[in-house]
Amino acid sequence: SPQRPGRGGSAAARHYSTSALVCTGGPGAAAEEEVRRLCQGFMAPPVSGPQELWRRRRDMRGRMELLIMETQAEVCRALAALDRGAAFAVNTWERKEGGGGISCVLQDGHIFEKAGVNVSVVFGNLSAEAVQQMKSRKTLKDKDGKLPFCAMGVSSVIHPKNPHVPTVHFNYRYFEIEEADGTKQWWFGGGTDLTPTYLNKEDAVHFHKTLKEACDKHDPKLYPKYKKWCDDYFYIKHRGERRGIGGIFFDDLDSPSKEEVFQFVQSCAKAIVPCYIPIVKKHCHDPFTPEEKLWQQLRRGRYVEFNLVYDRGTKFGLATPGSRIESILMSLPLTARWEYMHTPPENSREAEILEVLRNPKDWVH
Repeated sequence: SPQRPGRGGSAAARHYSTSALVCTGGPGAAAEEEVRRLCQGFMAPPVSGPQELWRRRRDMRGRMELLIMETQAEVCRALAALDRGAAFAVNTWERKEGGGGISCVLQDGHIFEKAGVNVSVVFGNLSAEAVQQMKSRKTLKDKDGKLPFCAMGVSSVIHPKNPHVPTVHFNYRYFEIEEADGTKQWWFGGGTDLTPTYLNKEDAVHFHKTLKEACDKHDPKLYPKYKKWCDDYFYIKHRGERRGIGGIFFDDLDSPSKEEVFQFVQSCAKAIVPCYIPIVKKHCHDPFTPEEKLWQQLRRGRYVEFNLVYDRGTKFGLATPGSRIESILMSLPLTARWEYMHTPPENSREAEILEVLRNPKDWVH
């Protein structure tokens, strides 16, 4: 049932520091109580339950579930605070094959037309279709066509009403697969990217600089590598355009070590609010014309095209038995538009953003 995002605010305010205590074990019963208090700050009880989280406190599955729950709560509260305290509808769901998730969606707000932040923790056996998708990227030894797996992540798409406020998308996930001989393969994936309707160079620099700082804490080579990967991944081939002005994107990340990759993912997750919320605050009350709103709707059409035709997560979700379709398609905007042969005038602001989408720019050097 719908819950207001302010629930358990005091616990949420300290949830990142508490997470560190949980992961190191803490002082016995006191640390277990911290897990329970921490859960009060989440948007809903964790998928695995507090006791299971405590049991897995040193295990990567437990640590990653804590991180995605914390990230969901932090982002939802930041968005709700901006949108005059608008409430998220919070729905928990279970997957009969194993696991479940928490979907938080704010729809028809004052600032956000549709903002969704989803958490999912699922396990079981990959379907034959999903196995084939995986085998296109990795060498995997299945047993009688079956691969036991665990996948968890937080994913979000935020579509504002004002065409001068960009759409943002982020996703951070962890995957484990057990092969026929009992060995486990694991990897992380994720990224954060921005899709403006109109180009604001100052916003683009702020967004990319914030993500670069998060990457640079770990290795200065990461940002340029994952920035290019983002530009390449979010390419709408049939249009010859990128979906937006990029950010960072990575997948199948399994080195240098599980701990180091997790720390990197944690830094990226903590950068979500500072890279995006200041841009929303700056533009959410900007005046706009009906023509600018129309252009926003046309650009959202491109967003839909990418998500349904190319997006790896959408395709995997639709191929996984028991997936919650409402959560998978949460990324689609509330409204979009397609016009036959629409071409913006030369030297217009609409043409300006198209040029950047066709030829990605370096925003931080």
